[in-house]
Amino acid sequence: MYGKTMRRKNSGGGSTIEFVFVSMVLLPLFLGTGAAGVNLVRTLQTIQLARDLGHMYARGVDFSQSANQTVMYQLGSTLGLTSSSTTSTAVVILSNLIYVDSGQCLGANAWTSPSTPTGPTGIVCTNYQKWVFTQRLEFGNTSLRSSNLGNPTSSLLNATTGKITQSNYVTNAGAVANFSAINPYSNTSGVISGLPSGQTLYCAEAGAQAWVLPPLFKSQSTYSFDFF
Repeated sequence: MYGKTMRRKNSGGGSTIEFVFVSMVLLPLFLGTGAAGVNLVRTLQTIQLARDLGHMYARGVDFSQSANQTVMYQLGSTLGLTSSSTTSTAVVILSNLIYVDSGQCLGANAWTSPSTPTGPTGIVCTNYQKWVFTQRLEFGNTSLRSSNLGNPTSSLLNATTGKITQSNYVTNAGAVANFSAINPYSNTSGVISGLPSGQTLYCAEAGAQAWVLPPLFKSQSTYSFDFF
């Protein structure tokens, strides 16, 4: 009498297929988690950079000076901020703004009365009751992103200091800022609440290239701004 022996079937191929299917789910999940973590860190670094530079800018640090720019590039080194407009992976935008009231119009000899904001020599205070730029400085890769405040006409800016003369920022439409959605001060009937006449705003904006991982994370950048 002969007995039959049962042979185990080879299941090695099935395990490999199962591993492949599981990897198709876990690998993108792992990479996506890593990318999100890296971008979260870069976001926090961007926030800190805008905050630090904004504090310095508002306290009178002149970033048109090369020595102060060196400090700025050191602060932004973790984000890849350099003086190169092509290889830098970060950008910094500094803006000084002022609200044009009667005092500003008077200073430019462009004021007669509220009903006729025109000076005795015929200079019109075109930007009366508007926010305008008095200075703009940009560093790093300026093509990475633009300012959320708008951009003053480049021809109005001093090539070295980035400043705009009073006669230009009260009369030239190219100096007007556009940031109503993020303006911390309300405008009621032409009067700014909570801001003394002649007081300026300092704004620091920072942006950096985020980690790109298509199709989960496409080309994008981190961004932060602070008013002082």
